[in-house]
Amino acid sequence: MNSNPPYANANISTMASYQKSGAPVPEHLPDSMMASVELLPEAKRLILFTRHSLRERSDGNGFASSKLPLTQKGRVLAHSWGCWLANNLPYSMEVDSISSPIKRCIDTAQLMQAGAGLSRYIAPQSLLVEPGSLVIDPDIASPVFKEIGVLNFINRFLQGDLDGTKNAYQGALDLLSLFYQKRPEQNHLLLAISHDTLLSAFLAVMLDTKNLSWSDWPKMMEGTFLWFDDQPFYQSTAYFIWRGRLYSKSISSLLDSYLALGFAPQQLLLPPKVSWELP
Repeated sequence: MNSNPPYANANISTMASYQKSGAPVPEHLPDSMMASVELLPEAKRLILFTRHSLRERSDGNGFASSKLPLTQKGRVLAHSWGCWLANNLPYSMEVDSISSPIKRCIDTAQLMQAGAGLSRYIAPQSLLVEPGSLVIDPDIASPVFKEIGVLNFINRFLQGDLDGTKNAYQGALDLLSLFYQKRPEQNHLLLAISHDTLLSAFLAVMLDTKNLSWSDWPKMMEGTFLWFDDQPFYQSTAYFIWRGRLYSKSISSLLDSYLALGFAPQQLLLPPKVSWELP
């Protein structure tokens, strides 16, 4: 992805005093996650928006059936990652999780909770699966996906050149509004388990890029830590850590980009109880 400079913000107190406990890093966890952990802020309403754990292989064009399960290594990784987070961060995971309704995502959430010594409710969310955040009409979009492959599909989505899908800004805003609504209490960490396509498209919009390469692609069990400042949604700024770098994006800038394309706020598919309350 384009390497936009991280946004410096004097009001963000990162865990400069954070000390590694010496606990072993979970095997098969992407290296970026430890780099990101060291930049976590103190006392926020934190969300981990992550791809599910290791699963069985997809076909050669990147198409992963909804029935593909986690591998045994994937199950161990999800459990050990949940355990590591619970025992090494000053954040409680005593929070209901949200997840794609696909079984490998639900299983990832359950295993991470179990690793943390918890058994909380896992709420299936349609915005964390497809059709949902990207695809509106799967009858139109799915054949294209299978023909051109996942990377080309996402790049065409980002460039606004794909029938049967939302506008990319709308997809990002829908996810942000979901996360804003589901924010946990202060000093708590919410798990949001999803898929590579949604995570890659979301991050591309947040990082202002319309062309991804395979090096940008989220690995299994790789994710972004995200939080908001204490403002009404349309006035708020989303802060996120991706691959060991801290970024920020104002909701208003995304909305401006969306409106500049000729769309109206009423066309946004915001979750219940979240509204723009535009001035």
